[in-house]
Amino acid sequence: MTDVVEKGLKRIGVTISKPVLGIITIIFGLLVILLPLDFLKWIVGIFFIIQGALLLSEYYELLIRPAPRT
Repeated sequence: MTDVVEKGLKRIGVTISKPVLGIITIIFGLLVILLPLDFLKWIVGIFFIIQGALLLSEYYELLIRPAPRT
């Protein structure tokens, strides 16, 4: 899903890093859960929070991994 979002943003001329995208998705997830709606808010909110956590963990995993030597 993040690749689709990144391609869409690049198409309109906006570039955003993965940690920032992860934090934005977590914030949107919390907003969806906190706003008064039905059961669907929990499904969408949890999805955003999980997606944001996966983005952040992927980013930090790539930071820890040493660069390949050529």
